[in-house]
Amino acid sequence: MSGALRTLRDALARREISARAAVERSLAAIARRDPALCAFLTVAADSARAAADALDARPDLAGPLHGVPVAIKDLADTAGIRTTYGSTLYRDHVPNADDAVVARLKRAGAVIVGKTMTPEFGFGAVCVNDLAGPTRNPFDPALTSGGSSGGAAVAVATGMVPLAHGTDFGGSVRTPASFCGVAALRPTPGRLPNPGRALGWDMLSTAGFIAGGADDLALALEATAGPDPRDPLSTRDFPAEIPAHAPRVAWTEDFGVAAVAEAVRAPFRAAVAKIDAAFGARPAHPDCAMAIETFHTLRPPLIRQAYAGHYRTHGDALTRTVRWWIERGAETKAADWLAAEAERTALYRRFLAFFESWDALVAPAAAVLPWPNEAGDVVEIDGVALPTLIDYLAVTFVVSLVGCPVVVLPVGRSAGGLPVGIQLIGAPGKDAALLALAARIEEACGFRRIEPP
Repeated sequence: MSGALRTLRDALARREISARAAVERSLAAIARRDPALCAFLTVAADSARAAADALDARPDLAGPLHGVPVAIKDLADTAGIRTTYGSTLYRDHVPNADDAVVARLKRAGAVIVGKTMTPEFGFGAVCVNDLAGPTRNPFDPALTSGGSSGGAAVAVATGMVPLAHGTDFGGSVRTPASFCGVAALRPTPGRLPNPGRALGWDMLSTAGFIAGGADDLALALEATAGPDPRDPLSTRDFPAEIPAHAPRVAWTEDFGVAAVAEAVRAPFRAAVAKIDAAFGARPAHPDCAMAIETFHTLRPPLIRQAYAGHYRTHGDALTRTVRWWIERGAETKAADWLAAEAERTALYRRFLAFFESWDALVAPAAAVLPWPNEAGDVVEIDGVALPTLIDYLAVTFVVSLVGCPVVVLPVGRSAGGLPVGIQLIGAPGKDAALLALAARIEEACGFRRIEPP
């Protein structure tokens, strides 16, 4: 079933609506909804109008996203548009060049209408920084939209844009999508290349997309994916074949290791029951016994490597969360790092073996429901204290460790009326097959974008 993105794209391709009209509609929605929600850090109205006018003057279509308004998370560089990375250190920073994914979106014909909110450098449970925020959940403005692509999720959920770019390290497109009732894609790392990444072989973080449904996510990926020799992960082969057999779907509530609130487990079970009725689904998952400890070891040094220079020169200007991560990164010994990488490799191979028998693994897209913005971090689940500030993300960061593609689908509401999503996880490189299965599940089970008030 066509979503808002594909419907708009088709209308633009037939010239039933001009690019300028599509952009004006998006800017009007931002002006109407954003003051109360703070999804955007920067709105690029003038450059968006100029780009739309240039597209309308063309006799041909620029590409598969011709004239589509798109929002970019403010962690990605945008030429001529302010890019702060959510930090006061970059309050007035205007890049000269586009991030690779932004350049591909533009080449496909997309129009950048603005930059969405993120916590500083993308690290934070609540989408807030010292420049703006918090980004408020459209279902209840007192609650968080999720970190760190909360602005992107809110922009799509409220119809400000049909497609938003995000990034995902431990769950940063998946958690906000679940909290805001929309769909998201964390692709296989390298599918959307990042030639500017300092550590070319690291795959914990990747760009992704937030949209209304699986069909729209597939369109966004088709328009932007492809190899770049400067990114060593992007040179891998990504088979596009879709299995002819009936889908083999497994499910897990927690991978055997993650803390997940009962308020999430109940609607998750209801969603699994629908999938089981449509296709069959059985409880199963790879052995993830050391996954949490492995992620705890690997993540802090990566953050320290990227931001230690800021800590030395402007430590007092950084948020508490960023300082905490950088300081933790100094504690990791090389032997511990190598042991964690070995465990990660073993986990990856267990996932590969698992997907020889299964086409997809279903899990909750977030371990908790949205909580009040003022509460900050999640320190306990169902009354049980969590060891660290990120353990509430274990249900998503387990998947980040092994580089599987993940589609988040909104599946319903909690007992209190808040959106709940699932992760549909596939074998590395099987993005196309996973998106096709996600579309089938949406249609068969009636899973749809959940409209906020």
